[in-house]
Amino acid sequence: MVDLRSDTVTRPTPGMRAAMAAAEVGDDVYGEDPTVNALEAQVAAMFGHEAGLFAPTGSMANQLALQTLVPPGGELLCDADAHVVTYEVGAAAAYGGISSRTWPAAGGDPDPDLVAAMLRPAGFGAVPTRAVAVEQTHNRSGGQIIGTPVLRRLRAVTAAAGVALHCDGARIWHAHVADGVPLAEYGALFDTVSVCLSKGLGAPVGSVLVGSAERVAVARQLRKRMGGGMRQAGVLAAAGRYALAHHLDRLADDHARAARLAQALAPYGVVRPEQVRSNIVALDLSATALSGPALAEAAGAEGVLVSVVGPDTARLVTHLDIDDDAVDRAAVVLAGILRR
Repeated sequence: MVDLRSDTVTRPTPGMRAAMAAAEVGDDVYGEDPTVNALEAQVAAMFGHEAGLFAPTGSMANQLALQTLVPPGGELLCDADAHVVTYEVGAAAAYGGISSRTWPAAGGDPDPDLVAAMLRPAGFGAVPTRAVAVEQTHNRSGGQIIGTPVLRRLRAVTAAAGVALHCDGARIWHAHVADGVPLAEYGALFDTVSVCLSKGLGAPVGSVLVGSAERVAVARQLRKRMGGGMRQAGVLAAAGRYALAHHLDRLADDHARAARLAQALAPYGVVRPEQVRSNIVALDLSATALSGPALAEAAGAEGVLVSVVGPDTARLVTHLDIDDDAVDRAAVVLAGILRR
């Protein structure tokens, strides 16, 4: 079986399992787990922030960030395809009392001028904008990477308005490897950044939120309120530490394999290879006789699992458990289905 549904399906490597088994642990709710503390400090330092907080999921890390940035009744701006409003089941409203407003999805690349025009100040009965969120890389746009010039302009716009800027950096590691932008350069552009360890890096569980020490202290309390206070979590943090040491640079292999898939399927008019920048290949089936569910069903019958993200859209994601042979097999199967 070749599983291209997501990079969340990876299994811990033998080295990662050994690191988990050997992890020194303590009670993290008391702040006494040395492996968790080390992971939080390491990730915070990588992005040039004061502090970090280990969370069990990326959704929780995002929501903790938003609740520290936006008070109840305040407004969050993001794009219409952003993970925080698409795949987090209304958590910002349900848990944070946060009002959300979106700009039209445009391939994940925000228009700073449009964002500036959307910002609302307090007063006159309006819901004031308190934060803007962007996603790097952008999932629903096929792993697109927001360029640093755009991010700098967005930072200037939000700073001038006194509005916070959050990065859902679940796959920011991919942007770092693809474009060579230092992680600290990304970190300097945002008030908070959430990063995922269980996607491209291959850890079984966990994300880290980084920000100021004051904001992370608030987030720690919110994590407890949301049921995310873990105990001997060092066995999980050890997997993240191992992933950062061994699986970061190899993301370039995932990018190369995604590009190979795109090249193999380009003749069928479902993907433009030049748009595949990281480990996600989005297939636009609108010009074919296939729907997304139909492609997924046919591919699954031949041992290739793909993700359906819309009626006419499917997604392929390369990852730690996909090698060259798996890519070649998937390309043959998918090409055969598209030719029918």
